[in-house]
Amino acid sequence: MLLQIALRKKASALTALVTAAALVLTPLSAARAQSKGPPVLRDTETEQLLREYTRPILRAAGLERQNIQMVIINDASFNAFVADGRRIFVNYGAILQSDTPNQLIGVLAHETGHLAGGHLAKLREQLATARTQMIIAMLLGAGAIAAGASRGSNSGNNGLANAGAAAMAGPQEMIRRSLLSYQRQQEENADRAGVKFLTATQQSAKGMYETFKRFTSESLFAARGADPYLQSHPMPAERVAGLQEFARTSPYWDKKDDPALQLRHDMVRAKISAFMERPETVYRRYPQTNDSLPARYARAISTYLHGDLRSALAQIDALIQVQPNNPYFYEVRGQALLESGKPAEAIPALHKAVQLSSNSPLIEMLLGQALVGSDNKAYTDEAIRILRAAVAREPEAPLGYTQLAMAYGRKGDYAEADLASAQAAYLRGDNKTARELATRAKTRFAVGTPGWVKADDIVASKPPRNN
Repeated sequence: MLLQIALRKKASALTALVTAAALVLTPLSAARAQSKGPPVLRDTETEQLLREYTRPILRAAGLERQNIQMVIINDASFNAFVADGRRIFVNYGAILQSDTPNQLIGVLAHETGHLAGGHLAKLREQLATARTQMIIAMLLGAGAIAAGASRGSNSGNNGLANAGAAAMAGPQEMIRRSLLSYQRQQEENADRAGVKFLTATQQSAKGMYETFKRFTSESLFAARGADPYLQSHPMPAERVAGLQEFARTSPYWDKKDDPALQLRHDMVRAKISAFMERPETVYRRYPQTNDSLPARYARAISTYLHGDLRSALAQIDALIQVQPNNPYFYEVRGQALLESGKPAEAIPALHKAVQLSSNSPLIEMLLGQALVGSDNKAYTDEAIRILRAAVAREPEAPLGYTQLAMAYGRKGDYAEADLASAQAAYLRGDNKTARELATRAKTRFAVGTPGWVKADDIVASKPPRNN
């Protein structure tokens, strides 16, 4: 199930700087950082693969117990970054453009280096110090300008005013260069830490080197003639050369990815291509002459997305024959039927997907949606049970609460329906609607009951922060 969820971000200038400092390859523009941000993509298959990629790296970094989450951003460019101490953000473009697991794992190892080094916290300290220094410089400069203005407009006093302007501009430029130098050092440290984590987990650092080298020529063109002291990342040629020298010391430099892992990686890339790219692009990537499992997976998904349900189901069923225990084939079958207006027919496939995926909450939400959408009241209690279990493990997914509200409404339990609707609105960032629904829910619950307390919490709460 590939879903898009709006990532609402009201970042301050400080947050924008902190975020930009942690990027792997391309800096995040301040304009984007201060906007609501791109939507997040949710998909069980992709997220599970990323978790398996990062688990040994996090263990080697001593971060295994920190519950670091992987977040997929709806952006086709190759990028990954950390913006806080608990999430690694990866553009879907980084997954799609990584030919091997090792290339993507190398990027994730670099980002783990930022987390393990506490770079964001340290950068915040640097920014706080820089902000104080800038304020002092501005006050001193403003004082000199004011003094020059108050003494008249003769040349001597104009000189005093000019000196004041220089006092404001000079230190700020020095402070900015100092911050950028600090960020470059953080990037180099993250590179070295990433290589160490890869070596500790008996993985090659070649993929990490290949990824950075791949973008060297593009970066060199963009950086030609640039002042190296004004770059937030090390100059590409220097960075890649340093990384290669250090990475080649690993005894696992020539180690290859396991073929089974490579297949899973290719399957996820095929899925992303099918959902995110135009059909003609998908068919160029995966022509009919390509009979591999990933190519067939991509064509099956693209076929259902663009209107030929019967052909898509035949292709999906053929995939199931090859891998009858693959939960994601059943998930795609159920999703195709559900989105084609056949929720009742989607239920068996989604039941199977839930079972084979060990009760993935995102797939449970899809099953709950099919049960609710079937208009069969006999399914209502099952839908409520499944959706409650799903939102308990995925409490930040609005879809689960939306479907739960519909199920409760069908049962006539309007207190729980209002509460679930309020929770869905709150997670979408619609705080006004959330408070209105929660206020109404409070009138339906007995005072002090769990439902009343949850509704009261929403009424008294501030909008959720997802940055």
